Amino acid sequence: MKKVYTCFCTDVIHEGHLNIINEAKKYGEVIVGVLSDEAMIRFNRFPTVTFQERLEMAKNIEGVSRVIVQDEIMYDKVIEEIRPDYVIHGNNWETPPLLSIRNNVASLLAKFGGEIIDVPYTFNENVALIDQKIKEKLSMPEYRRKRLKQLIKLRGIVKTLEVHSGLTGLIAEKTVVEHDGEFDQFDAMWISSLCDSTAKGKPDIELVDMTSRFRTISDVTEVTTKPIIFDGDTGGKTEHLVYTVRTLERMGVSAIIIEDKVGLKKNSLFGTDVEQTQDTIEHFCKKISTAKKVQLTDDFMIIARIESLILEKGMEDALERARAFVKAGADGIMIHSRKKNPAEILEFCDKFRAEDQTTPIVVVPSSFNTVTEAELAQHGVNIVIYANQLTRSAFPAMEATAKDILRYHRAKEVDDRLMPIKKIISLIDEL
Repeated sequence: MKKVYTCFCTDVIHEGHLNIINEAKKYGEVIVGVLSDEAMIRFNRFPTVTFQERLEMAKNIEGVSRVIVQDEIMYDKVIEEIRPDYVIHGNNWETPPLLSIRNNVASLLAKFGGEIIDVPYTFNENVALIDQKIKEKLSMPEYRRKRLKQLIKLRGIVKTLEVHSGLTGLIAEKTVVEHDGEFDQFDAMWISSLCDSTAKGKPDIELVDMTSRFRTISDVTEVTTKPIIFDGDTGGKTEHLVYTVRTLERMGVSAIIIEDKVGLKKNSLFGTDVEQTQDTIEHFCKKISTAKKVQLTDDFMIIARIESLILEKGMEDALERARAFVKAGADGIMIHSRKKNPAEILEFCDKFRAEDQTTPIVVVPSSFNTVTEAELAQHGVNIVIYANQLTRSAFPAMEATAKDILRYHRAKEVDDRLMPIKKIISLIDEL
């Protein structure tokens, strides 16, 4: 009997999947692959049910003879193992970025005469409603909040992109790339005080109050599902921080990062060029422990940001603070540097990991931007934050457009470099 293979990456079996199975049965024995959590996260959405539950759903479909695990997005391994006569899939993979998967399958099957069966993609009100319900579930605070800790366990490194509005949130949410046979997307979002302030035309000195910053979070959470890491600057007074933590937790934010400085905030990248005062270890530890005590769930993370390298206090000071902050209850350590060479960051990570193998390490490679995610992961980094790149890329583009409109007294000269408004609108989902 001929073998027919299909792969599912879904939390719910709906009529579209059943249609594929029914079509597959016409050609032979039906084998279903269930995409692993790790692979699913790389190019699709985060699963809302466990991998075991997804396996059981596939096993319970009438007409399925065997269910296997597909732990890679591309089909090389699974096709080599089962050598199917047919691979069946919805025809939505005939366009990018899924087209690269189809091309991969076609080249593999061609080696032994296998064929692809393209089934018209099922899309109707019922399927759309199921899809919408899954998105709504992912966006709920109780699901979103715990996802950062889940990602740290599942991903080699959690890629986090700065967002400062609903639209930039959608860019972080929906951008998927295929490169050299690999799919990837961002895992989480960073709501930076610098970029939030800049978007509002205000200086980055903690001038924008928390009520306004919470509105930015609300704008982002309304249209996205990915976990959020919040830039809490110094955290302010301890008495205020406890209310901030409670509010963020209630909103579904996964983590707050607070830096060990006091006084009027000055951006860290100025380093010793401006006066910046580092908090005492004792006071900052008290701030961490007090904030941890008011948490209502185990999902929320308080991450301590260490400024010792920025302020040229030395490696041992940074490590001493890291030890103390973890002991005080910090769920992670962020280490920062304004040097273009990542050497001191990697040295810190190596030394910290020699003492502590479990506490997550966060880095923000704005200055030392030549280091790759793979290199950082080799040194024990868990989260990398691209902290301001969307803001920095948008400003020169908008300024150039404004200047050319003034220069030519019309908009024609700028039109070729503008994204069509229809494409922008297509990012926005309609209910």
